[in-house]
Amino acid sequence: MLTGLHHVQVACPAGSEDALRAFYGGVLGMTELRKPPALAARGGVWFRSGGAEIHCGVEADFRPARKAHPGLLTGDLDGLAAACEAAGHPVQWDPDFPGHRRFYVADPVGNRLEMLEPLIPT
Repeated sequence: MLTGLHHVQVACPAGSEDALRAFYGGVLGMTELRKPPALAARGGVWFRSGGAEIHCGVEADFRPARKAHPGLLTGDLDGLAAACEAAGHPVQWDPDFPGHRRFYVADPVGNRLEMLEPLIPT
């Protein structure tokens, strides 16, 4: 019945949009999407790269997601790790996902992200 995943939403505090733009747009190289006017009034910011879409939505009682997270694929995990580190976002390598190399990184508001590169390119 399902045909795909449209987006993953992570929460953010009000006023964090510029920091999120710098990270998701600048560090991760994602393209910012224009939100529909009715949703833009709520704050937050949306991004897309390839088939991955991340919606950062304002939450009044914001607390970062430390366990729940999107898993994002890349073809250059080392380059992505270097970009994160250079921008002040330390990465945590984790070798325990079969068939992939991966690390975790926190976005500017503390949400956990998992970055994966398949060992055998698809």
